Amino acid sequence: MKLKKLLIKNRESFQLIYGVILIILIPALIVFNTTSIINKYNNNLDISLHSQAMTTGHSICALIKEDLNDKEKIQKKIEELSKRSSSFQEISILMPDNGNFKVVASSNKEIIERSLKFYFYEMAWTQPEEGGIVTDSFNAAATPEGEELVGSLSEKDRFWLLAMPIKNSFGEKQALLTMKISSAIVDNATSESYDSAIKQLLITIAIVILFLFATIRLWDYAILYRKIKELDQMKDEFISIASHELRTPLTAIKGYLSLISDETYGKIENEEMKKGIDRAIISTERLEALIEDLLNVSRIEQGRLDVENEKVELEPIIQEIISQLKIPADEKKLLLEYKKPKEKLPLVLADPERLKQALINLIGNSIKYTEKGNIEVTTKIENDKLEIKIADTGIGMSAEEQKHLFEKFQRVQNEKTAKIIGTGLGLWITKQIIELMNGKIYLESMKNVGTQVTIKLNLAKK
Repeated sequence: MKLKKLLIKNRESFQLIYGVILIILIPALIVFNTTSIINKYNNNLDISLHSQAMTTGHSICALIKEDLNDKEKIQKKIEELSKRSSSFQEISILMPDNGNFKVVASSNKEIIERSLKFYFYEMAWTQPEEGGIVTDSFNAAATPEGEELVGSLSEKDRFWLLAMPIKNSFGEKQALLTMKISSAIVDNATSESYDSAIKQLLITIAIVILFLFATIRLWDYAILYRKIKELDQMKDEFISIASHELRTPLTAIKGYLSLISDETYGKIENEEMKKGIDRAIISTERLEALIEDLLNVSRIEQGRLDVENEKVELEPIIQEIISQLKIPADEKKLLLEYKKPKEKLPLVLADPERLKQALINLIGNSIKYTEKGNIEVTTKIENDKLEIKIADTGIGMSAEEQKHLFEKFQRVQNEKTAKIIGTGLGLWITKQIIELMNGKIYLESMKNVGTQVTIKLNLAKK
């Protein structure tokens, strides 16, 4: 429990530390992986060059072993071989000479007849079987004092050196073949691979760092989203509890006001008092409607709004609502009518009580926002759907005002709606109810012309 509290308290610090560790660790792993790949690539090139050197050495030995006693002939063959292959820096034939090795033929004419002493030649000469010794990383700095490699070297030279005994036709060792093979192939390939890998590495690290920063931001957003969701849930629970708690005293207030208005407790002599009580009753009805809207919003958002679709006959429901809302329409001198179709309408799939709630809300809105003219309700079958249209000659809306109309707490705000009371929840609740009945709702409106709302419901199967 203490650990959990500590984590919650220091969440931002731990998040920052975690992000820094990732930013360091992931690029470090990428660097290690890239270096390993380059080294393996370099080793593979070295092995390939080693194999090539051995194969070439055996071929040269076979080519010149019959001419070991003819130095001029050997020299010509060496020169031809050097011209054919640019990868060989030097090809030389050495023969034993009083503990040293004398150059009898070479692609580097300057060293012919020179006597050289180098431990590597001695090792190759003493090989028990026909073969050779190949190694790399030879340079002037690596040559032991008092010993000399074939040819001249600088400290920066790096090459493969092959030394292979040549036997005559009787199987006797007679000469030593030495080849100096440039390691530039390996160095250049490694350098190119290294440069390319470094570029890719830097790009990858940059992308990873950007990704990690984005991930940290997303983490922040996820935490923020969770907090908002928790607060939203708390808000819904509060609204639900508060609305339920408000309904009981509000019902009592409304009941007592009605009793007073009906003069159950005695005759009201003062006409102004009578008007005040009637206004109080209207206010409680508005408050009751607001509480009901808030409860419906809470139920819908928590998935607790019960909608039970069944086969419903639509016309009686519409007639009932028209009759119910005729009084407020007549008070505003508006014509409210239902244009009944010639043919009987088929049954629809809907929740009768919820459908009544939606239609009362929509027709009520038309009465509320219509100053003069009429509200007309029509029904018809269209593409296997039953359409209910509620058209009025009210104040209408512009295209911009219609964009957010079905959202919570959204109302058209202008001089004509300023005195009209509303919460901005009715259309949102209506839309949710219609969609829960697997229906659809549309709205078309023109400013100062009127509004038409269309509801489409599924027909009940026979």
